Amino acid sequence: MKYYLGIDLGCTNIAAGVVDEEYRIVGRGKVKTNVPRPAGELVADIVRCGQMAAQAAGLSLEEITRVGAGLPGTVDPVAGVLEYANNLYVSDLPIRSLLEEAFGLPVCVGNDASAAVVGEALAGAAKGCRDVVAVTLGTGIGGGVLIGGKLYEGFNYAAGEIGHMGIVAGGRECTCGRRGCFETYCAAPGLIRSTREAMDADQGSALWGLYRESGKISGRTAFEAMRLGDASAARVVEEYIRYLAYGVANVINIFAPEAVVMGGGVSHEGEALLGPLRQLTAKEVYAKNPQRQTKILAATLGNDAGIIGAAFLQEAMSASASGPAARA
Repeated sequence: MKYYLGIDLGCTNIAAGVVDEEYRIVGRGKVKTNVPRPAGELVADIVRCGQMAAQAAGLSLEEITRVGAGLPGTVDPVAGVLEYANNLYVSDLPIRSLLEEAFGLPVCVGNDASAAVVGEALAGAAKGCRDVVAVTLGTGIGGGVLIGGKLYEGFNYAAGEIGHMGIVAGGRECTCGRRGCFETYCAAPGLIRSTREAMDADQGSALWGLYRESGKISGRTAFEAMRLGDASAARVVEEYIRYLAYGVANVINIFAPEAVVMGGGVSHEGEALLGPLRQLTAKEVYAKNPQRQTKILAATLGNDAGIIGAAFLQEAMSASASGPAARA
């Protein structure tokens, strides 16, 4: 049995897992990302997290075949460089060489949403599908695109950044420098902002009671208050899903995938989110043949999709690493 180490670098947490040939995670590690901070400290914690996973699996690093890392932002998998990750405050980081030196193992790097779509296509909701887009709703919004079973990364490896697709001209300011990006409305911070605005406008909202109980506002607060019958929360959720449907419909109109897999924390709302999302998206998509409609599915692997997909990034990239660096 061969073992692979998959690393999912998020803006909140670093998660690692040792994955076997049957896509089972046999050991795990997790630490906080704690950004912004120096890149050297971040890399050191990635390595520490991977070592924790290997130890939990009862394996030495010498018994692991390779390491795969899914990273937020623009990643050049041929040069092994994390070129730009706005939510990590990192640019031009030669992360593959740093990880190879620290682990003493071959390392493959790619975008985190690309890793997630590989994981869901191998062992999750989209198992058996060859044309898939993954939409991850987290601190930002990531997009992974699988075409014919292989990752589509674009000539500059920046494809799939659907979180920075504009959906509101001149809208909310994004950390990427644009305004009106998809993620400013539909990533968790965007939903939290909308929830806070609703609370400010309605001091009697049940949102306040939930806030006092937990001491925080999360991406799920509005959904919880909606289930309590709160009208302000219901409006927040309705607006959120409307924006989300607009973005998902854009993705479907461009790629016409067999499935769109929704992952990330907000996707845990299940049918409270996906039911109305499917209805609204159906009105926005161009192709109307009912026999050939894109399925909108909830990710079934959760955060494990990024770990499993990262471990097997190399196979999914085997036909896609043909950009400028590879041809030079």
